[in-house]
Amino acid sequence: MLKIQISKKYQFLILAFFISISTILPQQAESKELLLATTTSTDNTGLLDYLAPMFTKTTGIELKWVATGTGKALKLGENCDCDVLMVHAPSAEKRYVEDGFGVNRRQIMFNDFVFIGPDNDPAGIKNQEPCSALKEIDKKKSIFASRGDNSGTNKKEISLWKECSGLVPEQQQWYLQTGQGMLTTINIAVERNGYTMTDRGTFIKFEANSKGNPPLKIMVEGDKSLLNQYSVIEVNQARCLKVKNVLAAQFGDWLISDEGQAAIGNFRLLNKQLFTPNASK
Repeated sequence: MLKIQISKKYQFLILAFFISISTILPQQAESKELLLATTTSTDNTGLLDYLAPMFTKTTGIELKWVATGTGKALKLGENCDCDVLMVHAPSAEKRYVEDGFGVNRRQIMFNDFVFIGPDNDPAGIKNQEPCSALKEIDKKKSIFASRGDNSGTNKKEISLWKECSGLVPEQQQWYLQTGQGMLTTINIAVERNGYTMTDRGTFIKFEANSKGNPPLKIMVEGDKSLLNQYSVIEVNQARCLKVKNVLAAQFGDWLISDEGQAAIGNFRLLNKQLFTPNASK
C-alpha cells in the first residue's frame, strides 16, 4: 500500500479547505423556493400568477405564497413563517419595521379604493366624497359589508369611518362584518343589495368575472384619501435565522427593476390596468 506523508502545513490547508466547503455546500443546496405572505388582492386578481413565472425565469427562484389579509400577513412575518411580504397598509408596515420584524421596506405599486353599490343606489352616494357617502349610508341604514378581518382594505375602511363619523358602526345591524376576503365580501354585498369598499384591482377582477356587467357598480372614486399603496418587506433575519433573506432581497430587487415594474404595469383585465408601478417615486 502506498503511504503518502503530508506535512502539518498542508494538513492545515486541506482541513481549512474542507471546512470552507462544508459551509458553502448547505447554502448551495438550499432550496431556491421563496415563501411570500401577501394580501388577497394580489392573489385574487391573478397578479401573482402572472408575475411568478417571469420572476422564476429571471432568477431561478420558485415563488410560493399565502394570501390573507395584511394584518395576518404581517403576523406570519413576525412569527418567522414566511420570507418576504407584499402588503398594503403603510402605517402598520412602518410599525412592523420599527419594531424590528422587517427590513428594507420598498414601495412597488399602487391602485385606489372605491365604494361600490347596486344600480338603484339606495343611500344616494353616487359621486359623493368618501365622508359624505359614509354618512349617508349611516343615515339611511343601508347595508354595508365590511371585511372585518384586519386586512389592509379593512384598516383603511375603519380609518375612514373614524375620520368621517368619529366611530365605527360595529353594533349596527346594517353593518355586516364578513371576516372574509374581498371577493367573498363583494358577493355578500351583492346578495344583500348593499355597499362595500374594495381596491380597484379586485373590482376589475369582479367585473371580469361578471363578463363586464357586474351587479355592483363604482359609486365613489378618485378622492386622494383613497390611495392604496403596496410595498415589499423582507423578514428580518436577525430575528428569524432561517429566513431566506438573500432570496427575499432578490424578489424585492426584481419587483423594483425595470422588468418587474413593466410587468406590473402591463397586467390588465378587460383592457384595464389593475396596478400602477411606482418604485422610483
